[in-house]
Amino acid sequence: MDIKYHLDEHIDSAIAAGLRLRGVDVTTTIEQGLDGASESRQLEFARVNGRVLVTCDSDFIALANSGVPHAGIVFWTARHRRLGQVVLDLVLLSRVVTAEEIAGHVEFL
Repeated sequence: MDIKYHLDEHIDSAIAAGLRLRGVDVTTTIEQGLDGASESRQLEFARVNGRVLVTCDSDFIALANSGVPHAGIVFWTARHRRLGQVVLDLVLLSRVVTAEEIAGHVEFL
């Protein structure tokens, strides 16, 4: 099954637009009315909907390390990558890894 992404509220909306232009299924925290929701609530939304959470918030890494189940997390440090490169990296990831393979794992860009 193809990877579907969910972008947390700290991820620039230009990344969602770039992914959509490339045919990738993506939702955002703001579009789903989850802005201001706790990290655990956002991670649960992504898991229930089979979406890999894309974030630059290390609190999600702590949740994953504590054993909270998730459909996968992609973590990147915003200051280390350009937005266009993040889009390309996410597209590549979605083409070489399945949703089943990334479930429960954290991928660092």
